[in-house]
Amino acid sequence: MIVLTKRNHEKFLVNHLQIECIERIPESKITMMNHDYYLVRESVEEIIDKIAAYNAKVQDIHRVVSVTDKR
Repeated sequence: MIVLTKRNHEKFLVNHLQIECIERIPESKITMMNHDYYLVRESVEEIIDKIAAYNAKVQDIHRVVSVTDKR
């Protein structure tokens, strides 16, 4: 779930797996799979970044990778 902000500054959670599409109209309009929609203050890029960060957190992609030269 990601946290987004409605136009009235109210924060709410969205299940990103239920998002059907995101439009820029000029605010961001998120249409869900059940055809409900939300107008939010975040840009399309910010929403995508939030989804990517959430997926990385869930999948534990933030592991530290170190490369060593064994010569």
